Amino acid sequence: MNELLDRLFQLRAKGTTAGTELIAGVTTFITMVYIIFVNPQMMAMTGMDHGAAFVGTCLAAALACYIMGLYANWPVGLAPGMGLNAFFTYTVVGEMGYSWQVALGAVFIAGVLFVIMSVTRLRRWMMDSIPLNMRIAMGAGVGLFVGFIGLKSGGIIVANGATYLSLGDLTKIETLLAAMSFLVIAILSIRKIPGAIIIGILGITTIAAFMGLVQIDGLVAAPPSLAPTFMQLDIVGALDVAMISVIIAFLFVNLFDTAGTLLGVASRSGLIDSQGNVQNIDRALKADSSASAVGAFFGCAPVTSYVESSAGVEAGGRTGLTAVVVGSLFLLAIFFSPLAAVVPAYATAGALIYVAILMLCGMEALDWSDMSEVLPALVTIVMIPLSFSIANGIALGFITYVAVKFFAGKRSDITLGAWFLGAIFLAKFTFL
Repeated sequence: MNELLDRLFQLRAKGTTAGTELIAGVTTFITMVYIIFVNPQMMAMTGMDHGAAFVGTCLAAALACYIMGLYANWPVGLAPGMGLNAFFTYTVVGEMGYSWQVALGAVFIAGVLFVIMSVTRLRRWMMDSIPLNMRIAMGAGVGLFVGFIGLKSGGIIVANGATYLSLGDLTKIETLLAAMSFLVIAILSIRKIPGAIIIGILGITTIAAFMGLVQIDGLVAAPPSLAPTFMQLDIVGALDVAMISVIIAFLFVNLFDTAGTLLGVASRSGLIDSQGNVQNIDRALKADSSASAVGAFFGCAPVTSYVESSAGVEAGGRTGLTAVVVGSLFLLAIFFSPLAAVVPAYATAGALIYVAILMLCGMEALDWSDMSEVLPALVTIVMIPLSFSIANGIALGFITYVAVKFFAGKRSDITLGAWFLGAIFLAKFTFL
């Protein structure tokens, strides 16, 4: 077995062992398993069957991890992306009024475009064409979007007719538990306790059970049927002009999030050689992009690489065996559907808020010395949550970028890609 694993994953050449990779895989899984509780909750709000969404989340994550591990030999875990699932649920289905089947069609189209970019020179052209500050702004804006949803689902902020928003009722036990969820996760993370997020979610769920707020009838059961969501995507319905901005949003957020995560993991795991070349980066991008497209078949928002994989790398993960271990654990997780079904929204609210804050950390890399750069980035960051749409926030950001650069006399800074996106988004607001 050791010889087989060594041939498949080059363990000796990478300076690791099967035991080390196993520990790394378990570590990565513990840090990202919270998605099997959060994602089904969001998907169920679109009308999807919760049990099918749970199984779909586990299966899509497992398949993506296997592709990454066996094809690219990278120690990276994948699952439906945070932020993109919120955009799928609250904007595409909730605000724009599309069915979840059509939204899945848009996810599939974006995934296919991602695959095409990954196997051609389009990827490098697009990466070079999008200004760095705008890339950073997309991630931070998505973070605020996720944080807003977490605060809302936890009852920490509520609608107010006079002031639009106000602080929720902190005397309500559910609101207090949501705030406690965030504090527990934050404190455990600061103390570098592995699995801080899942500990926080399950801890608050346990407290709620003792208080009689939820009832846990069991932990393990046969997996629910995947039939209600499997292969239910409506690709034809997604071929709507009004869906262009949605598809672009799915594509770009996934693209830049994936690229940033993979480069970060590569630097930590020794996958960058002395000349600065990243080993198998093309294969890793192909694995991620293909997983994103295939995930739509299981009823999932875009599947993407998780930055939490860095925890497994710190534990010694160096090869795709780490990803295979993560995928296998996601497969085992499908038998824990009773637990996923009872986790309340206020227990996961803290996780959303914490993840949002982590996503905001990238703002420190913005070029604050150049207002023509930072102003469009801030428009993007602010308008994503305030318009309650990742697509609209990105669109307004690019329109602002082109306008500011053009009239500030910095036309040479505007890349062809920025011109193209600015024109597409302007046409969207003008004619649609």
